[in-house]
Amino acid sequence: MNRKRKLLIPLLFCSAMLTACDDKSTENAAAMTPEVGVVTLSPGSVNVMSELPGRTVPYEVAEIRPQVGGIIIKRNFIEGDKVNQGDSLYQIDPAPLQAELNSAKGSLAKALSTASNARITFNRQASLLKTNYVSRQDYDTARTQLNEAEANVTVAKAAVEQATINLQYANVTSPITGVSGKSSVTVGALVTANQGDALVTVQRLDPIYVDLTQSVQDFLRMKEEVASGQIKQVQGSTPVQLNLENGKRYSQTGTLKFSDPTVDETTGSVTLRAIFPNPNGDLLPGMYVTALVDEGSRQNVLLVPQEGVTHNAQGKATALILDKDDVVQLREINATKAIGNQWIVTAGLQAGDRVIVSGLQRIHPGIKARAISSSQENASTESKQ
Repeated sequence: MNRKRKLLIPLLFCSAMLTACDDKSTENAAAMTPEVGVVTLSPGSVNVMSELPGRTVPYEVAEIRPQVGGIIIKRNFIEGDKVNQGDSLYQIDPAPLQAELNSAKGSLAKALSTASNARITFNRQASLLKTNYVSRQDYDTARTQLNEAEANVTVAKAAVEQATINLQYANVTSPITGVSGKSSVTVGALVTANQGDALVTVQRLDPIYVDLTQSVQDFLRMKEEVASGQIKQVQGSTPVQLNLENGKRYSQTGTLKFSDPTVDETTGSVTLRAIFPNPNGDLLPGMYVTALVDEGSRQNVLLVPQEGVTHNAQGKATALILDKDDVVQLREINATKAIGNQWIVTAGLQAGDRVIVSGLQRIHPGIKARAISSSQENASTESKQ
């Protein structure tokens, strides 16, 4: 009996040792399984924004040129200041123009007098013709002279009108309300009618245009997606926002006006024009800006955090997922557009997939991993940039 006890004790000790080893192996295996953060994808809707480069363009531009020649005797504006429509900018010496007007008026008076005498002569010839006291030829001559005299009156009146207009043109005014630029002439300069160089340029900057460029590929893609119903556009004007060169967002929201129907052969792009309020003059002509154009709402899309998207040696987008058995799988995906810190994925993934977004350095395809909820778990729900 004692001998049996002696044999049983070592056996129980060995069994306990084996059980402890098995438990420790299980614990070690569990400890060696890497933990990864995952995001479970679910379809949602997102507002799609296109980021387009552009430059600011004045709403109206008037290059001021003289319509009559003469000497500039006065400049009536301060460079860089606002001018209103009809404000006087320059005064050209009116004396020669006034003399031309006086001469034209004298010519008109002479023509009127000649016409009056011609009319009296014609009426007399017409009366005498009835009694055959004058020949038909004398009558015709009188009628011709009257017609010529009346024509000369018309010419003289036109000369007076033109001289009056020229005298008014001596006061060079602004045709628009805007901001004046640098004057190219000073007092005493001789200018000529319709000269090539502008005296000054006036630009209307409130509102102001922004000309944007969009590639033909993106333009056609957007048209196709709208036509197929993938993107739903809001009826009415399309809102546009601006980022300035200093990285700040412009405070005013603009609207898209139109798209140029012509493709630029050099750049392969189309031009879109937006209009923005510019009450404080923050936008100046020629500024480089980046516009965010609201294309519309895309329905039933999958959004994947950027941390979960990588690119292989061929430049193709890929993502690591955990399958139903918690095995890491590599998927090649089609990431079409970045929305904030997420990608729109149109192929390679589906709703319910668990995309790995953290712990990527500890895993590779084919191994098991333990999923933990990521802070970006709801990344694929409805989002707006």
